[in-house]
Amino acid sequence: MRVLRHSLLIVLLTGAAIPVSAQTLVRDVRAAIARNDLAGADALVSAYRKQAGPTPEALAALSWVGRGALTAKEYDKADRYARDTEKLVLEALKTRPLGSDQNLVIALGAALEVQAKVMAETGQRASAVKYLQDMIGRYRNSPIHMRLTKNLNLISLEGQPAPKLTATEFLGPRMPDTKGRPVLMFFWAHWCPDCKAQAPVVAELERDYRNQGLLVVGPTKHYGYVAGGAPATPAQELAHIDSVRKQYYGMLPNMPVPVSDEDALDYGMDATPTIVLVDRGGIVRLFHPGNMTRAELEPRIKAIVAERAAR
Repeated sequence: MRVLRHSLLIVLLTGAAIPVSAQTLVRDVRAAIARNDLAGADALVSAYRKQAGPTPEALAALSWVGRGALTAKEYDKADRYARDTEKLVLEALKTRPLGSDQNLVIALGAALEVQAKVMAETGQRASAVKYLQDMIGRYRNSPIHMRLTKNLNLISLEGQPAPKLTATEFLGPRMPDTKGRPVLMFFWAHWCPDCKAQAPVVAELERDYRNQGLLVVGPTKHYGYVAGGAPATPAQELAHIDSVRKQYYGMLPNMPVPVSDEDALDYGMDATPTIVLVDRGGIVRLFHPGNMTRAELEPRIKAIVAERAAR
C-alpha cells in the first residue's frame, strides 16, 4: 500500500485501520485523553513514532499523554512520559533551537510542568519549587520561561509578597499608589478572546467594590505583532494595544494598564487572562491562570476588602 507523505495507518485493537497525519496527531491524542483512553493515546503516539520517528509533532503528542496521565493521577506514568519527552526534545535541540518549532516548545514546557506537578501532588512541594526555580534559571528568556514561572507561582506565590510591578509604559489612567489597597491584577493580551470575555465580570466587581478600596490594574505586554499577526514595532504595537483597550475594555475606565514584558515574566503570564488578588498588606491571596466567574471570584474579593475592619 502506498502511504502518502505525513500519513500513517494505525491499527486499533479492533483491527480497523484509520489514517492519522502529522497535522492531526496531537488532536487525535487529545481526543483519546478526553475519553479517558490513555492506552489509546499512547498507542497513537507509539505507532506514529514507529513510522515517522521522534518528530516535533510526535513529541508534542507524547507530552499530552503525560498530561493525561497526570490528570488521571497515574503519577508514575506521568513522570515517565514527561521524562521521556524531555529526553527526546533535548536530543532534538542538539541540531536546532527551541524556538524553531512550536511543537518543541509545547513538548518541553509540558514535560517540565508535568514533572513539577507530579512532585507537588505527591507531597514533594519543596522539591517542585526548587526544580522549577532551577529550570527557570536554565531556560531564562527562552520560549518556555513564562510557562515555568506560571507553574512556580501556582504552587508557591499565594501567601508571598506580590512581585513589584516595574513597568515604565502605561496606558489609561495614572497608576496610583497601591500600598494599603486590595488589588485585582487582570493580566490580558490584545489578541485574547478569553480576556475580552472576562472583562465584564472584572468591571462589575470593580464597580461594586470600588468604594471599599478595590483597585483593578490591567497589566499586559508586547508580543511583536498587531491584528492578523502582522509584525509591528513596539510603538506600533503599543498604539494597537491602546486601541483594543478602548474598544473592548471601555467598561473599565478606571483601570491603569502597565505594559511590561518583565512584569509578565515575573508573574508567569503564560495563560491569558491571569487573575491575581493582592491584599492590603501586599500579599498574594490568589493566583489564577484562566477565566473566573463572578461566583468564583467575588468571595475572594470580599475577603481582601474586609480586612480593614478586621485590623
